[in-house]
Amino acid sequence: MFFRAVHEGTGAFYTKTQQAAWAPPRVSAPNDWPKRLTQGYAIGAKRWGKMCGFMTMGTDGHIDFAYVLPNEMGKGTAVKLYKACAAEARKRGLTVMDTEASHLAKRFFEKHGWHVTARQMVIRNGVGIENFRMEKSL
Repeated sequence: MFFRAVHEGTGAFYTKTQQAAWAPPRVSAPNDWPKRLTQGYAIGAKRWGKMCGFMTMGTDGHIDFAYVLPNEMGKGTAVKLYKACAAEARKRGLTVMDTEASHLAKRFFEKHGWHVTARQMVIRNGVGIENFRMEKSL
């Protein structure tokens, strides 16, 4: 799902080289993913019995992963995942949430009241990929 979301959903913002560096073809997930996916709060979405999106949030309110399949864009899947994370953050008594958003995700988060705190260039597999630090007060 992650591979498809990056390679099929971000072409308007990132080059093929950037997409390949961000989401290289792999047989298995990177070594740090099990920890990143299971610490804190994680939620997935299914449509017709198949996974179509997921979002994770650390105990500090940091949204780490936020991906939906390209064919799910505009169907409310990301909104439901996000609302569940925000509700969990409030339940935990957090006052702010933050993330590092791609160009595509930036547009989504801005629609939900987030603002950019910094524009940055991250290096993935030797390739620069622009993204945005963002936050929202709860």
